[in-house]
Amino acid sequence: MAKGGFRGMPGGMNQAAMIKQAQKMQQEMLRMQEEMETKTYSAATGGGMVKATVNGKHELLGLEINPEAVDLDDVEMLQDMVIGAVNEAMRAADADSANNMAKLTGGLNLGGLF
Repeated sequence: MAKGGFRGMPGGMNQAAMIKQAQKMQQEMLRMQEEMETKTYSAATGGGMVKATVNGKHELLGLEINPEAVDLDDVEMLQDMVIGAVNEAMRAADADSANNMAKLTGGLNLGGLF
C-alpha cells in the first residue's frame, strides 16, 4: 500500500478518512433504524374490511375488522384478508426501510456490512 492512501482510491483517500466516513455512515444508519422502529405502516384488504398496522420492528400493533367481514360460513376469506393486510403492511415497512437505506448509501449494496 502506498503511503497516505490506497491505490485506485479517488483523490488518494487515506485510511483515517475512510474509517471516519464509515463511522459516520454507521451512526446515521443506527439513527435511521431507531427512527424506522417508531414509524407505523398500515394496509387494508377486502375493500377496507380488514386493516392491519405494524411498526418498523415488524410488530403487529393493531388489527381492525369490519363486522360486515365476519361471515361464519366463510371464515377462510376473513383469514385470508387478515393475512393479506398484515403482509402488505410489513411490505410497506420493508420498502420504506430499503428506500431510506438506498438514500444513505447512495444505492451501494453493502451486503450486510453494517
